[in-house]
Amino acid sequence: MECLPSAAGQLRSNGAMTRSLDPLLTAADAALRTLFTRPRATRQAPPPATPPGNLTAAERREMGALMRVNHVGEICAQALYTAQAAVARDPALREQLLEAAHEETDHLAWTQQRLDELGARASLLNPLWYAGAFGLGLVAGRLGDALSLGFVAETERQVEAHLDGHLDRIPAADSASRAVVAQMKDDEARHGAQARSAGARELPAPARAAMRLAARVMTTVAHRI
Repeated sequence: MECLPSAAGQLRSNGAMTRSLDPLLTAADAALRTLFTRPRATRQAPPPATPPGNLTAAERREMGALMRVNHVGEICAQALYTAQAAVARDPALREQLLEAAHEETDHLAWTQQRLDELGARASLLNPLWYAGAFGLGLVAGRLGDALSLGFVAETERQVEAHLDGHLDRIPAADSASRAVVAQMKDDEARHGAQARSAGARELPAPARAAMRLAARVMTTVAHRI
């Protein structure tokens, strides 16, 4: 009978260890799925408002490059949300972040589909983009839930502006890409609003500037590689 307390303590220890490993296992699974499997959307790609027209060779190349940049953005979104969820202190926030990552998978699938349709490839640097974004997500998450939410809100604000700029560059004939980018923009705006309503704290100006600089480097490189 004397061994019972020890056995019970061992069981509690094992249970605590399993719970602590759960976020790490979730993060590892998300990374493998994002980088090495074809994403599966839970929503159909948004239909174009008008029938797609014929693109010139130059327009097709440019749209392939723009969609590659958007695809990289969704790779980074998966990494950011997964990393922040892994270190979130509030279980409700963790679920919110994982749900947002799940919805972003639709965007990943839609941009991959458009890359295929345009005859373009994804960025060759996707593992690097993922690793960098995951590291940023861990840092943001470690700063506390309020600042982590602030990071989400600022990221979505910048992504929304980026997508708005892309809408201005999409030729009229590529109504399929326009429909995808417009829906992505609406979803990102909603994610940002959810973060703010959940208690996001405004990031300092230097942090916001650093995020814009990092995004500019990513979009410039991903446009070509």
